[in-house]
Amino acid sequence: MSTPPAVPMTAAAAAAAASSSRRRMEAVRRHLLPRPPPVLSLNQLSAAEAGESPVIIGGMVLDIHAKPSVPPHPGTTVPGMVKYIGGGVARNIAECMAKLGTQPHMISVIGDDMAGDFLLKYWRVAGLCTDVGILQVPDVTTPVVSNVFDRNGELFAGVASVQAVETFLTPSWIYQFYRRISTAPLLMLDANLSPESLQAACKIAYESGVPVLFEPVSVVKSSRIAPIAEHITCTSPNEIELVAMANALSTPGKFNLVKLEQCNNKAESVDYLFEMLSPAMFFLLEKGIKLLLVTLGSNGVFICCREHVNFIKDQKRCKVTPFSTQLLEKLEGCFLSSTPVNLSREGSSRTCVFHLPATSASVVSLTGAGDCLVGGFLSSLCGGLDIMQSVAVGIAVAKASVESEANIPADFSAASIADDARRTLLSARQIWCQ
Repeated sequence: MSTPPAVPMTAAAAAAAASSSRRRMEAVRRHLLPRPPPVLSLNQLSAAEAGESPVIIGGMVLDIHAKPSVPPHPGTTVPGMVKYIGGGVARNIAECMAKLGTQPHMISVIGDDMAGDFLLKYWRVAGLCTDVGILQVPDVTTPVVSNVFDRNGELFAGVASVQAVETFLTPSWIYQFYRRISTAPLLMLDANLSPESLQAACKIAYESGVPVLFEPVSVVKSSRIAPIAEHITCTSPNEIELVAMANALSTPGKFNLVKLEQCNNKAESVDYLFEMLSPAMFFLLEKGIKLLLVTLGSNGVFICCREHVNFIKDQKRCKVTPFSTQLLEKLEGCFLSSTPVNLSREGSSRTCVFHLPATSASVVSLTGAGDCLVGGFLSSLCGGLDIMQSVAVGIAVAKASVESEANIPADFSAASIADDARRTLLSARQIWCQ
């Protein structure tokens, strides 16, 4: 039996075969050879353009939220709802600020993968700036956090994979934004950054007189404040992060928080928390931090600072927005006149602590509340509000967050935020000042 003649391969088929071979060889090469460093590119901007916007440096994360419809059971699956949501402390704060009318510039990293494409597409759809700062690196896994909640919206369990932030948000990458950071009205850093990168960013800000807010992210990462505390203007821990930060700057175990199981009313609970937390708060002020915003969940916020603190020294770097103008009109003169404390007065060394209560909310999810509080606070400061007003706005924005499925609500109502912030200010009280 004769062998049939070979059918000649067409040019298209030959090209396809060659392409397939190249792809296989490229896959083998990626596994066997070390990865080349990413190619970094940067769009140059003038100092005038850079100076109008606050700078946010930290994690952009894909959050996977799993909320069961029945109580979760270890070792098995249960029915419920799973959603992909834009997350990451720094990313959440930047999105919140943008939706409140303050357009920040984000410096972060994502992978060239499905999660990275999702985050970048969402970022653009939301109208946020992508011209500089967001580094998309091939063959890198985008930071992802997978959270499982209980039916009340409280976190039940979670796993975070954010190594790319430490690996690629290096001091050399941050220094490429020297001009933008040095002319910004403020700089926000989250503790996902490596200690070396935190120090590099703080050095730029310190040399340029730019105030810095440090967001602790978690109890473990909050200790990264230790080498940079003297350069931090403000930080926003919850109770356990506050104690961890104080212990990181002191002898481990020196500061403790003993949770009170139950109080008869909110006032008793707040007084107890002040008694427990005041040693750590005062210690951090002694270490150089100028302003503490201690978030207490449904109990509101403690503001702890020296009386003469002034967060933004150069108000000319700030840009008043229509949103902040509406808030200013509603909140002017709201704080209790019976508390004659001027947080901007020079020459006083008194330490003051105020309590601003939270407003009641119908809780859907708690994951974005703290980030929205910080975003509302920073956006308000950039818009010309004072510290007390800005914290009250942050609390109101946090309320809107807990009533939303997303980390950051689709939009904010200036009228409702102003009303909630006004109620908070009128219920504020001075806890300590001496």
